[in-house]
Amino acid sequence: MVFFMLSQDSEWAKSIARTITEVMEQVTSCRECGAVTTEDICRICSDSTRDRCRICVVETQEDCVAMEQSGIYNGLYHVLGGKCSPLDDQEIPKASMELLRRRIFELRAGEIILALDPRIEGDLTAFAIQEALMDTGVKISRLAYGLPVGGSIGYADRATLHVALESRREMEKEEY
Repeated sequence: MVFFMLSQDSEWAKSIARTITEVMEQVTSCRECGAVTTEDICRICSDSTRDRCRICVVETQEDCVAMEQSGIYNGLYHVLGGKCSPLDDQEIPKASMELLRRRIFELRAGEIILALDPRIEGDLTAFAIQEALMDTGVKISRLAYGLPVGGSIGYADRATLHVALESRREMEKEEY
């Protein structure tokens, strides 16, 4: 990347510097969900056509963008901004959990969908969220994981096969 930049003219470099400065000055986090935005409240939180009874909890702003770009979810989001990782001395920010609890009650959310990485840290984070929200009465679900579509069983590791087997579901008659 450095060699590419050095091969460009000075106007290009100045343009990149201006763009980076503008991004740093204009892009912020939504005060409701924590997603990346240029406004006080992001376009997702301000969209009245979104399903306000479901909140998809993700770890990072990048995860939120990935979920949104998939086009398969029409609810709201909550970006944790952290995870439970004892080895890295990381916890879910308390302010983020308090905001999530507030949103559950204000929106009368019926379901929290945990879209967390299928790793130990994702499991620890899911358990911490489940414990923190135990008294809210909200349904908590988690994305299924296992074998990827188009994947091959022959290349899957033992843990992935185990999770795929444990997460199996019964086929409906119409499926076969």
